[in-house]
Amino acid sequence: MSQEIPFHPKSITTLNSREVYRNPWLRLREDEILRSNGKPGIYGVIDKDDCAIIIPLDSDAAGKQHVWLVEQFRYTIQERCLELPQGGWELSEVDPEELARGELKEELGLHAASMSHLGTVWIAYGFANQKQHVFLATGLTPTEKEPDPEEHDLVAHSVPVAEFEAMMLSGKISDSCTLAAWGLYLLWKARL
Repeated sequence: MSQEIPFHPKSITTLNSREVYRNPWLRLREDEILRSNGKPGIYGVIDKDDCAIIIPLDSDAAGKQHVWLVEQFRYTIQERCLELPQGGWELSEVDPEELARGELKEELGLHAASMSHLGTVWIAYGFANQKQHVFLATGLTPTEKEPDPEEHDLVAHSVPVAEFEAMMLSGKISDSCTLAAWGLYLLWKARL
């Protein structure tokens, strides 16, 4: 039987907030805060709209499961990376499944007959307030690809699940969103 963990009251109060920077993808603010111990401070927060990550699974002719990955250049770390398709539309209100279906089409040119919402995770709540909706996409069929201008260099890869898991264990795939989504999928699958 699970025991409910009690949470303590809020321990930081926002005294003042100012926007420091804004672009179409995010807003950066600096908050003047007061901690419950009486100590003042400053907290930097990135405001970013919700996004989605998709686990596109299908099977080959022999029945072996494959997962679709996206390879792209990640400017912040100056490397090409493999990850599950993911992204947002820079809209404060968007249906999570519509967003996931849109990202699947934009990045991989795939349509899913079935989308299962597995859960929601915070990407990096130590400094950002972006939520990511995790979806399992099955019954995949090709459709017209519609990449954003920022996604001009995307390369699609379909890899066997065992190879995908080996790439995560070896560090070849180190995207925290991909790792978290796959962990959530495995927990979901174990309860079927």
